Amino acid sequence: MTQKDKSLKKAVPFKLRLRAWWEGYDVEDIANRLNTTAPQSPETNTGKSAPEATRRDDSQRILWDEARVKIAQLVWGQGFCGPGGAENVIAMSKLLALTPKMSALVLGAGLGGPARVLAQEFGVWITGYESNDILAKEGMKMSVGAGLEKKAPILQCDLNDKPSFDRNFERAFCKEALFTVENKKPLIQSVYKQLKDDSLFLISDYVIKSPESMTNPDVLDWLRHEPLDPFPVTSEMQVKLLEEAGFTIRVNEDTTEHYLEMVNEAWETATGAVEALATEEEEEARSNMNAVLQEAELWNRRTKIMRSGELKVCRYLAHKAATIK
Repeated sequence: MTQKDKSLKKAVPFKLRLRAWWEGYDVEDIANRLNTTAPQSPETNTGKSAPEATRRDDSQRILWDEARVKIAQLVWGQGFCGPGGAENVIAMSKLLALTPKMSALVLGAGLGGPARVLAQEFGVWITGYESNDILAKEGMKMSVGAGLEKKAPILQCDLNDKPSFDRNFERAFCKEALFTVENKKPLIQSVYKQLKDDSLFLISDYVIKSPESMTNPDVLDWLRHEPLDPFPVTSEMQVKLLEEAGFTIRVNEDTTEHYLEMVNEAWETATGAVEALATEEEEEARSNMNAVLQEAELWNRRTKIMRSGELKVCRYLAHKAATIK
């Protein structure tokens, strides 16, 4: 990111940049106006984007640690951090038409569950990238334990820092991770660059209903408690980013209702296993129950704004066409 880009980020809060982008205004012009003609608001004075400005301290954030990794897998399944286990990954990935001769890039790999499913089910060679170091380390351990350290390695990589990938791929997959990346444009451009001609990029992500959603009290509460700072955009903006990078969109669908069903089913299924944790040694039981409550609170916040319509889960299949020679 250039120094100029950084100064724009400081001058124009995230929700104003979002609004400007949505309406087609020039963000640099807005920054100049804020600096020269408008009094700074308390939010602008912080030099932080909207999600950062709404966050009070790390004590509100539901961070990843050993206890949460354990609880997450009790709720979502071995190697998974959220709804949609192996069956859902397989069903989604049929859109990618994977074969054992292919290699695939997985962004936001988490604990590596989806990556290992793709490798085992379709024989495809996976490289998974995860921003959170705890998840990346645990995910790699699981791949090693499954004998998939070469077939489905999970690597730590800051997706916000315009990552460069170590090879070219025929396919790319991103499951509810792009919303945590503020610098979406360079990341999507990097993916496009690393994909071979006639390749596919499958994305499932959280998107907001409109820029005004960023001022909704329940959305602001959600922003404050997420493990990673969220930078959600609208579905229209998501499509625009993909198209500007060079992709054409083959699938664009709202999957929120199905996603909510998967969340409910997972918690209902996990009830017995979670209750059994309370019978362990007192200190461990207390730690486990605290992690359960935090995980439940996190998903209550997410599903609340999904049900209200302020947050949606959408699926996109983007195609990189073959170069015409």
